[in-house]
Amino acid sequence: MPTNALRRKPPACRGVDLVATSRKAPRSLWIALSAVFVIAADQWSKYWAVDALSDRTIDVVWKLRFHLTGNTGFAFSTGQGLGPVLGVVALVVVVVLWRMRSRFSGAVSTLSLGLVLGGACGNLIDRALRTPGWGRGAVVDFIDLQFWPVFNVADMAIVFGVLLLSITMWVDQREAATNA
Repeated sequence: MPTNALRRKPPACRGVDLVATSRKAPRSLWIALSAVFVIAADQWSKYWAVDALSDRTIDVVWKLRFHLTGNTGFAFSTGQGLGPVLGVVALVVVVVLWRMRSRFSGAVSTLSLGLVLGGACGNLIDRALRTPGWGRGAVVDFIDLQFWPVFNVADMAIVFGVLLLSITMWVDQREAATNA
């Protein structure tokens, strides 16, 4: 293992021998950076959508269009009016996932968790800060395929992160079963 620095053993070891350490950035930093990137992209896109799509719809290509809608519920606009409950549930999910971050070891798992956390936080920001206030704010959705419910960048990050994480876990389980 290549080392970048040396440090003393912890006092509990009662030794003064130097121990190799690595300066590699911790997983938490990469998870947080990818989550912040998703939040920034999501909030910027929503800012653009509210500004540009308030009075029109933009046809992009084939069935893809940008059409502004608000969602006070959750997936597929179900649970309308449950905003405060959904806000609390989303906050709990974010906290639980952040506390579980040490269980994600690979680069793909780390990225996946960052995508899910960033997407959840992006939608949580909408619920918390959009008028009329905490829990009653609508999530801004604007990507419309016309054959699928309207969604946003945060939704894409959550779905992509969950898919990546599922595939990674499936592959890891297959490898473990093969090696057993």
